This record gives sequence, structure tokens and C-alpha cells, in this order.
Amino acid sequence: MLVVNNVTKKYGKLVANDRINLSIGSGEVSLLLGPNGAGKSTLIKCIAGLLKFSGNIEVCGNGNKSLMAKRDLGYIPEVPSLYDMLTIWEHMEFIARAYSLKNWKDRAEELISRFELDDKKRKLGKELSKGMQQKLSICCGFLPDPKVILFDEPMVGLDPHAIKELKTMINEQQRAGKAILISTHMLDSVTEFWNSTNIMMDGKIVAKRNRSEMEEAGEDLEELFFRITKREN
Repeated sequence: MLVVNNVTKKYGKLVANDRINLSIGSGEVSLLLGPNGAGKSTLIKCIAGLLKFSGNIEVCGNGNKSLMAKRDLGYIPEVPSLYDMLTIWEHMEFIARAYSLKNWKDRAEELISRFELDDKKRKLGKELSKGMQQKLSICCGFLPDPKVILFDEPMVGLDPHAIKELKTMINEQQRAGKAILISTHMLDSVTEFWNSTNIMMDGKIVAKRNRSEMEEAGEDLEELFFRITKREN
């Protein structure tokens, strides 16, 4: 559902992503791990179509910058990008109009309720706390019911209830056959539901594993991460 083929992103002489290859199938939750500066957010932004790059990225068989791909792609950025003068409900309506969604209001109500924003629907974007901004960003990302979902540090700024709810929703999306890529360095927040992992250092994927392989080998994800990143350093 998501295929990244030989993707390179440069900022001048700095190579932020160096010939990255990965693929994520239906019902798969894949992790993108690495220390700060490894190139994780850059790769997420390339997949989301926000940055120019060399190589090829396909979402459900379509080039990632095509309209078809954008309809199938959901993106929850590390830093929420909201409109100061739109209310919570108006943000949901904006997304619904942008994606030409029909019968979207019940789903919007459900998402807002699950993240405990019911009584704040008339609050403006500029009036929201960082945690509420993150909750709204997640709601906006889920509203179009995308087939491929990108998360960049999704747990940052969320309260314990919201973290629990987001984990529940990720599990629901996984069971529904969605392809999910989660970029994070908070390993303890994603241990329950991942299927595959990609460890990045200096713009490259230096290790790939799937969960079943690691369980058979008796490997621990956190131990593997620190061993690899320490060795690469």
C-alpha cells in the first residue's frame, strides 16, 4: 500500500535521506526509529508530498503527489498546523470539504468525542493548548478514513487518556487493513502493536526487522535500537 523506492532528499550538500527503500502492506504497522537528526521527519514529509525528492513513492499504486494518492493518505505531523481563526468544528468541516466527504458529521462527532473535545468545538485554533491542538490534528487526519496513515511523533503532548485512545484507534485501523507508518524515538509508546521496524541513522535505514523474526530470535526492540545506534555512532 505504501512503497518508497530509492528516495533521496538533499538540502544543499547535506543528504537528509540517502536512497531509502521501504514498503508497508495492508494491516501493517511499521515503525521508523532513530535518534534526533536521523532523517525520520524528512522522510515522512517526502511521503506526504511536502518536500521535493529524487526517487519514487507510491500510495496504493499511485504517485504520492497525485490526487488519487492524496485521497488515500492521512498525515499527522509532529507539530500541528492549524488555522488560528477556525474553530475545532470548522477545522473538521474544512477537511470534509477539501476531501469532498459525504455524511461526515457523525464521524467528526465521534472523533471529537473520543478525544474529549466535545465541549470545545467552538474554540478557535489559537485558543487551544498544545495537547488540544495535537488531538485536533489527529481528528483531522482520521476524518477522511485514509488507507495509508503517517504519524510523526504522535504521542508527544498528549495526556494519558488521549494516548490510550490513540493506541486503540491505531489497533482499529490495523485490523481494518490500513497501512500505518509511525516515526518516533519513544519506543515504549509503540511496543504493543508494531509489525515491522526500520532503524535510521544519518539519513539511511541501517536495519530492518519484523516482529515475528525478532520474537523467534529472542531479540528485544529497545536493546536492538540502542545496540545499532551506538555502533553506528
